[in-house]
Amino acid sequence: MLPHDATSYDDLSGRFKWEIPDRFNIGVAICDDWAAREPNREALVYTDEDGSATSYTYDDLRRLSNQLANLLTARGVQPGDRIGVLMPQRPETAFAHIAALKLGAISIPLFTLFGEEALEYRLKDSGAKVVITDASGAAKLATIRDRLPELTTVLCADEDVPWAESLHHHMAGHEGTFHPFDTGPDDPAIIIYTSGTTGQPKGALHGHRVLLGHLPGVEMSHDLLGQPGDRIWTPADWAWIGGLLDVLMPALYLGVPVVACRFRKFTAEAAFQLLQDQKIRNTFLPPTALKMMRQVEAPEKRWRFTLRSVASGGETLGAELIDWGRRTFGLTINEFYGQTECNMIVSSCARLMEARPGIMGRPVPGHHVSVVSDKGEELPAGTLGNIAVKRPDPVMFLNYWNNMEATEKKFAGDWLLTGDTGIKDDTGWIRFVGRDDDVITSSGYRIGPGEIEDCLIKHPAVAMAGVVGKPDSQRTEIVKAYIVLKKGFEPTDKLAGEIADFVKTRLAAHEYPREVAFVDALPLTTTGKVIRRELRARAEQEE
Repeated sequence: MLPHDATSYDDLSGRFKWEIPDRFNIGVAICDDWAAREPNREALVYTDEDGSATSYTYDDLRRLSNQLANLLTARGVQPGDRIGVLMPQRPETAFAHIAALKLGAISIPLFTLFGEEALEYRLKDSGAKVVITDASGAAKLATIRDRLPELTTVLCADEDVPWAESLHHHMAGHEGTFHPFDTGPDDPAIIIYTSGTTGQPKGALHGHRVLLGHLPGVEMSHDLLGQPGDRIWTPADWAWIGGLLDVLMPALYLGVPVVACRFRKFTAEAAFQLLQDQKIRNTFLPPTALKMMRQVEAPEKRWRFTLRSVASGGETLGAELIDWGRRTFGLTINEFYGQTECNMIVSSCARLMEARPGIMGRPVPGHHVSVVSDKGEELPAGTLGNIAVKRPDPVMFLNYWNNMEATEKKFAGDWLLTGDTGIKDDTGWIRFVGRDDDVITSSGYRIGPGEIEDCLIKHPAVAMAGVVGKPDSQRTEIVKAYIVLKKGFEPTDKLAGEIADFVKTRLAAHEYPREVAFVDALPLTTTGKVIRRELRARAEQEE
């Protein structure tokens, strides 16, 4: 943990050192340890959109996760087995991850808006044995379960679902005590699938140390999180690293109550209302959420806020958003940077240093972040190059699940290449310049075009497809698809809508192409690969 009495960034960095124990288990650290010390300490608050709220103590989470761990053991789950968690923000999501981790299994967070095809790929690739879900997820799984031979159990947190077993009914028959499996910091804990630029998504496998590796960045981005009275909420889904490991798990580790609320549809007014009603002190608001909230006139006059820190990551904030945050919340929004493979490695911290709009921040203590050449050579200050992180690093992934070739390509020597380019000045501030790959940033999500293209060409009318990000003032980018049709099909608006819906129902609502353009041919390399930079240039000219 960071020294909370630090007076400057240099003081913070100079006094920090990693303390990684020989034995460590995330589930024990974020639940059982607190339950042993302060069983009645508030851990989680689940609130509905109508404003009603239910509080869970650390002892509640321990009991529930122990019951679930015993149930999973009875179903034959062993250390190393994979367990999918397909639910929105709700208590079952939290104690499902805790139970899996205490069992020595590997948890897989899955986004509730994933379509059947996206779920099938991830569950088949990981070899998941169990999925814990809700009624909506169970319905999707029912249509693909016969194609998932390793999936033996589907447990549903909602009642009366004919195609799944009742989670709470079966948990009730098991004891509330459980002896956690003894794990080390490098033992596998979590697989988070991250979209790449070609082909299917890759599963980034993290060890139990990933939580410890996140702590300095989480603390720094919230002006040293863990102060008396801190209470945190984010609209980011817990299926993504930004919700799970930037908020839920670090906050539970630090003893900070987490407020959970799954809006049916995010609105700025609902967000402001929740910040007021739940007396939120700390929040992670993705840039798209901030842009939506900024459109509300004079929110500081309509709601009363008790915020101490606001953090944002996923894309660089400009001076306008920083100024809006100061007017609205009376504080400076802290920016942070990272990716699924190696997260929370750069941050600003208004408590210790003035924000520089357009510049992400400085390396979080404990992380060696620099700008390097393609060969992994550190470049002089002021030189454009690859933003990279040097190994070993506790927050860094172990490898891509079943994909050592992709793992090796992620590195240049001992430097993990983020795929982003930037410039580092002589005082360590890092400015993000652009992506060195084809990943699309839309509404805070990083979206790989490869999976979308693979889905598009399954449509009976599509011969070839190229997908890029098109600049958009609200979402940063939108997904745009360029389509070559098969013979016998005519380009119409109706067909464009059908193709977009085809992707939306099979992958995820944030991945479908919001614009579809029909073209006679795609720009290709001599080996037949789509030249996406030419499509991006075309999309930019269409603005």
